[in-house]
Amino acid sequence: MVGEARPRDEFVQSLARGLSVIAAFDADHPSMTLSEVAAQTALSRAAARRFLHTLVELGYVHTDGRGFALTPQVLRLGTSYLSGLGLPAIAQPHLERLSGVVGESTSAAVLDGRDIVYVARAATRRIMSVGITVGTRFPAYATSMGRVLLASLDPGDLDAYLSAVEMPPLTDRTIKDPSALRDEIDTVRRQGWCVVDQELEAGLRSVAVAVRRGGRAVAAVNVSTSVAASDVASLTEQHLEPLRATAVAIGADLDASLLFG
Repeated sequence: MVGEARPRDEFVQSLARGLSVIAAFDADHPSMTLSEVAAQTALSRAAARRFLHTLVELGYVHTDGRGFALTPQVLRLGTSYLSGLGLPAIAQPHLERLSGVVGESTSAAVLDGRDIVYVARAATRRIMSVGITVGTRFPAYATSMGRVLLASLDPGDLDAYLSAVEMPPLTDRTIKDPSALRDEIDTVRRQGWCVVDQELEAGLRSVAVAVRRGGRAVAAVNVSTSVAASDVASLTEQHLEPLRATAVAIGADLDASLLFG
């Protein structure tokens, strides 16, 4: 229709650039100079400076005069999503009980674009080289929770993901071919669970299943362990059924929250 706004007409480029500045800070770049922020975001130094000082004024960024770093106030940006979702608060006690039963770390994550994002976690010990907390992101293709959630996508959405995803090998075991990943996702869909063996990081194994709300997969939960603690057969024999029971319990609580929340 003539005069009807297209979605692109409503795109606010300055907002997108400001968010890109926030997103540039991560575990590998907790603090950066102006030049480093400009390089990370592909912004000019002048633009990067304006965005950084705006964020400083708003309290989202701190500067010592040379370097810049995010402040805890940034966490407020995710609070509304997590509170509205209800999943973190509902999942946390279930994960803690499961972790107590299996003696391993347990997590819950949702799919966000090409990544999974951790929304709840009960850790027994650190088994990865990077620390995992709520908000940690990993590429979906190399994680058990990611593959479970990819297996729940509509065929068209999965096709779009596989046609666009970049799959750099994270270890020498990582599946890096989209057709091979599709085969693996098909297997996950048929069996209803997924094991990833040292594809995200050497020495790390995990098994995951979907959490369903109203019959639809809205998240995934996993048990992760080190290769020294158990082999693949033991991982599934010992942990899969308690994990499934936990996913069902979380899903039941989510369904109840829809009815009575």
